[in-house]
Amino acid sequence: MKIEHFAFNVDEPLKMCDWYVEHLGLTVVRMQEVAPFTVFLADSSGSVMIEVYKNPPEEVPDYKSMNPLLLHLAFVSKAPGKDKERLLKAGATLVSDEKLEDGSHLVMLRDPWGFSIQFCKRAIDMITENE
Repeated sequence: MKIEHFAFNVDEPLKMCDWYVEHLGLTVVRMQEVAPFTVFLADSSGSVMIEVYKNPPEEVPDYKSMNPLLLHLAFVSKAPGKDKERLLKAGATLVSDEKLEDGSHLVMLRDPWGFSIQFCKRAIDMITENE
């Protein structure tokens, strides 16, 4: 089986979508501009998508208060430190910046809506990114 997408119920899907496109390089595959504002975003490989929407509106999780190890979206990064600085300037907040004993570098941030995103540079690649 191949994963098509992973979905998140969020407060402002269209604004979040714009931010993810501008600052994370995701691409809009499909967008619904009326409630529930469903947006499918593809990564740079074009083979993995996330879906953001607001449905049902009263059941959006409180991502800001959630431990990022419970739920986060992780990206392959060639330069986690540079990506961290770039996203901090774009409104993200820092959660952690770890360099592991094996040489891996992991940066955890929260996007402007409080959802956790991570940049991973593994000492030994687990997945490759197509640019």
